[in-house]
Amino acid sequence: MIEAEFRGQLGGFALAAEFTAPGEGITALFGPSGCGKTTVLRAIAGLLRLPGSRLSVNGETWQDGRQFRPTHRRAIGYVFQEASLFPHLSVRANLTFGLSRVKGPVRIGEDEVAELLGIAPLFDRPTRMLSGGERQRVAIGRALLSQPELLLMDEPLSALDRFSKDEILPYLERLHAALSIPVLYVSHDIAEVERLADTLVLMEAGRVRAAGPLAEMLADPALPLIHMPQPAAVIDGEVVGRDTKYGLSEVRVPGGVVVVPGDLGPAGLRRRLRIPASDVSLGRHAPLDTTILNALPARIEGAEPAGGHQMTVRLRLGPDGRGAALLARVSLKSWDRLALKPGELVVARLKAVALAEPAPSAALAPPAAAARLR
Repeated sequence: MIEAEFRGQLGGFALAAEFTAPGEGITALFGPSGCGKTTVLRAIAGLLRLPGSRLSVNGETWQDGRQFRPTHRRAIGYVFQEASLFPHLSVRANLTFGLSRVKGPVRIGEDEVAELLGIAPLFDRPTRMLSGGERQRVAIGRALLSQPELLLMDEPLSALDRFSKDEILPYLERLHAALSIPVLYVSHDIAEVERLADTLVLMEAGRVRAAGPLAEMLADPALPLIHMPQPAAVIDGEVVGRDTKYGLSEVRVPGGVVVVPGDLGPAGLRRRLRIPASDVSLGRHAPLDTTILNALPARIEGAEPAGGHQMTVRLRLGPDGRGAALLARVSLKSWDRLALKPGELVVARLKAVALAEPAPSAALAPPAAAARLR
């Protein structure tokens, strides 16, 4: 568990951020530019000392009042927006620099990092010959080889073009699957957060507005995320079957089974689905003679006006209303015509279901090192 409270005045900027995060998985610090995300990350790294603040990581106190553990004694790996590699060293030399500074036990070695990030073919290259995505993968590898207890990532994709982002995101997902250490990931891109994060810390103007599991935060009516122009639900599920004749996969999610186009891998593989609210319609009965493949029972939790004579409807899958959170964006006329009310059982018709991340490929299959690293 990570317990953090940072307070201080930085020029004209007041920081009063307090949150807890799990001791594993990816926690995203999310919010608009200038809200204090990077400031919090620097404080966690010990690069910024704020009196009266406190920080505990997995039961160890790193800061509390006058007690302050300096940066070089904090077991962190830090990945910046720019890769910041040593230009006079090869890729391998950049990686082993992190490993050479380790004084304790080595939990993850060069071979495991190379497998996770696909950088073995780059070992002998000078860093100036790398693409943006390759540079960031090497920077992440160097951070991991420092044997951190906590990995800090400050908008690591913000300096990359779309092609480079698409190149590196699958490797970040592999890290998520393989590593047991917690990751704090700063971003102002909701698509990155939906794809990578388990927990969300929502920041506004130097404060933490809310923090909790990503799926719950996206569907919270008290938060601005549900009122975005294109809100979506993110649901984690497990592959339970494949229909090779029609090129479909079945994914079990809390409250039902969803049919998804494509081969999503073998049974038992965890997959993350993204379902836009605009692709969910509601009805009283299961549809007949339709091309829609997914029609699941769900209970209405509530609804809020979305502007433009629309409603955002909050649902829970399953007839008991205890399944995954789902959102539907429907017209006000449809809401009134069906006389829908919170607590009622409806049929959620999913016009489109997409993976939040691409389907696995042979090149990016789960690494053999994963079992050893978790």
